[in-house]
Parts: sequence; C-alpha cells; structure tokens
Amino acid sequence: MKNRQYDCNYGCPVDATLDVIGGRWKGVILFHLLSGTKRFNELQRLSQGCTQRMLTLQLRELEADGVVRRKVYAEVPPKVEYSLTELGQSLEPIVLLMRDWGEQYINRLNQQKQLSGDESA
Repeated sequence: MKNRQYDCNYGCPVDATLDVIGGRWKGVILFHLLSGTKRFNELQRLSQGCTQRMLTLQLRELEADGVVRRKVYAEVPPKVEYSLTELGQSLEPIVLLMRDWGEQYINRLNQQKQLSGDESA
C-alpha cells in the first residue's frame, strides 16, 4: 500500500486527486467499473498487461480510499465482485475526460506516424 498523509496536508487539490486515482492501472479499473459491477477475472481480462498481484494492490488501494466496493459471497469457490461507491461514481466525468483526451492523443500520434512514414517514402 502507498504511504499516506492522514493529516490532509496536500500541496494542492490535484495532489489529493492523484493520490486516489494515480497509478498505472487505477484509471483503467475505474473506467471499466463505470459500466457496472465486475468480478476480479473480468477486470483482469479487461486490463490487459496488468498482473494479478498489481490488480489486487490497485483494487485494495481504491477500496481503502472509499472509491471501490468489494463484495464477497459465501460460496465455494469464493465469488468476489467489485463496483464503484457513490464517491467512485463521482469520478465518472474525470475518467471520461481522460478517455477522450487519450483518444485524441492516440489519433495525434497516429497522424504523426503516418506523416513520418509518408516522408520516408
């Protein structure tokens, strides 16, 4: 788990936001949970390249921050589902803006790549 400052002395509000949603996989996890409850294996499939250990750590941090809810069913084998809390749902506009920005950035990179390829021809 990450080290936390419990006295709430963040340098700025962006620092507080990044403390909760920062990290390689948290945005991806939040994005996929926007569409509804997911089981661990489903999240792992959707988060291509994320190891089981890393996904577990990121989910634990999001749960500790009150953004993700973990529900364990008393079954064999155990069934665990993850969903967004009300606080987590409030991140939807931020996550969707991150998606939109990412799409624009990818398009820009692809255009630059095409231009570079055209010049070398």
